Amino acid sequence: FRGDTRPDLPFSRLDSSNPEDLWDWMDSNRNQGIESLAIPHNSNGSNGAMFMLTDNNGRPLDDAYANQRMRNEPLVEISQVKGTSDTHPALSPNDEWADFEIMPLRIATTLYSEPNGSYVRQAFLNGLKMQAEEGFNPYKFGVIGSSDTHNATYAGEEHDYWSKVGLRDADGVLRGSVPLPEPRADGELYADTYFDTWSAAGLAGVWAEENTRESIYDAFRRKETFGTSGTRMKVRFFGGYNMPDVDDADLLSEAYAGGVPMGGDLLGQEGEAPSFIAWVAKDPNSAPLERVQIIKGWVEGGETREEVYDIACSAGELDPATHRCSDNGARVDISDCSISTGVGAAELRASWQDPDFDPEQHASYYVRGLENPTCRWSTWDAIRAGVEPNPDLQPTIQERVWSSPIWVTPVQQ
Repeated sequence: FRGDTRPDLPFSRLDSSNPEDLWDWMDSNRNQGIESLAIPHNSNGSNGAMFMLTDNNGRPLDDAYANQRMRNEPLVEISQVKGTSDTHPALSPNDEWADFEIMPLRIATTLYSEPNGSYVRQAFLNGLKMQAEEGFNPYKFGVIGSSDTHNATYAGEEHDYWSKVGLRDADGVLRGSVPLPEPRADGELYADTYFDTWSAAGLAGVWAEENTRESIYDAFRRKETFGTSGTRMKVRFFGGYNMPDVDDADLLSEAYAGGVPMGGDLLGQEGEAPSFIAWVAKDPNSAPLERVQIIKGWVEGGETREEVYDIACSAGELDPATHRCSDNGARVDISDCSISTGVGAAELRASWQDPDFDPEQHASYYVRGLENPTCRWSTWDAIRAGVEPNPDLQPTIQERVWSSPIWVTPVQQ
């Protein structure tokens, strides 16, 4: 809610399980002066229901649906304890970093969750396709992260993760990161649980003018938001045709004056590609930065496409042919979780133009910043217990931050 007025009763599943009924309720409240928005979360566990190509009753989406959804759900959660919802390796096979904290199950079940229709990047792409072909986009979201713990604690970190749901996953044995005292009847050494697929945290970032409810809410509305996998990384992202130099002393004020921030829209210009400025700063208490990337989505020949471009490297040169930074050599000692020193950057910033820009294509761009590798929470659990890490779990992760996109629309649109 933007203000301190609210309805007498909340809207719950007891009222309806159809999200469109929730939006009707929110619209009704708005007509009475009660302004609010909803942020859907855990799309990764929705079994394809979060970002369908039909409405809840199986009808084709239309302009009215898109407007109502965006009016009431301008943001979406991209990362939290129950996994990351950016993308899935099956949906982004050419993204080397897509396999990050994938929670493969439907929420609160042991049933497989269908990736198609469950991940944010694919929703961005399908939204572009609908915009290009039908003139509306129901998936023009900004992004945030969240913790989603149910244990009244702060948003944890990998080295300080204790549980999500309290007593049920309160130690490494229950979480599947530390062996059971005795093997199971089937000979397995670890608990039969899905808790080991969970992440440690997620955080929301908001670029608000002041620390007030109204200002933060307004930043939500304009989608000037970002999400992290748990660390306190920060990202700025601007696009436009009159952008300052990245080393300009008045970079922020000039970027706002000459372009749009994350969550904004640009019109394509014939003969000129927009310039984008990405600026990522590390968490002071976490690992240095490895690289900054821009993830582009577009529609070409009626098909959705995506490409990941490295745009700023902490070491070495950027290969213009592969659009990739070289390995900066950062490593993790799994025996104690110590990390390489003197490797990586405290901040990375770059100005970038799309080498394949086509002003007649619908496109979106968002930033992903990656830390050097660090230990996953499950490895920290094993170290504290004095045992080897569970070989079926990733020993390390690369914490990351995602910006909300900037959308580019052809002039004729």
